[in-house]
Amino acid sequence: MTVIRKSKTPAKTRSPATRSGAARMPAKVALPKANIDMIAHSLSVGMCRALKVRLTKLSRKGLEAEMTVTDDHINRTGRVNGGVLMAFADVVGAMGTVANLPEGYRTTTLESKTNFFSAGAGPRLKARSVPLHIGRTTMVWQTTVSNLDDTRVAIVTQTQIVIPKKD
Repeated sequence: MTVIRKSKTPAKTRSPATRSGAARMPAKVALPKANIDMIAHSLSVGMCRALKVRLTKLSRKGLEAEMTVTDDHINRTGRVNGGVLMAFADVVGAMGTVANLPEGYRTTTLESKTNFFSAGAGPRLKARSVPLHIGRTTMVWQTTVSNLDDTRVAIVTQTQIVIPKKD
């Protein structure tokens, strides 16, 4: 069981990295509440929090997100580490699957393939993810990661499994 503790720091003074997942989602989202709650929780913990991911658009047909680049995300040449780029795309594509899950289901990545095109550079990266297949047992998402000047950095295609709830 995960315990979510409220911060004693006022919301206005907290950085986006410490705000709740709901604060890092678009204002209006037309999805079932359970799906929105799962996405908000994902944004507030683990990899999404470490990468400082913020959703800018979210629907069942696709989503867009931004990631704030920090010194922890760069490699020896001062560019964004390839593993960080892959992780960013993975969490964004997974959220697309979560947006489409039946109530009570969950997901995890089965397979991921990355093509790199150019170096990732800060201060932020953006990602756009679209479904290539939305099925009963699997979903396939393609996420394009770009620099703020729209230079394509990477395209990640991932397969997500749809895991039924346990009886």
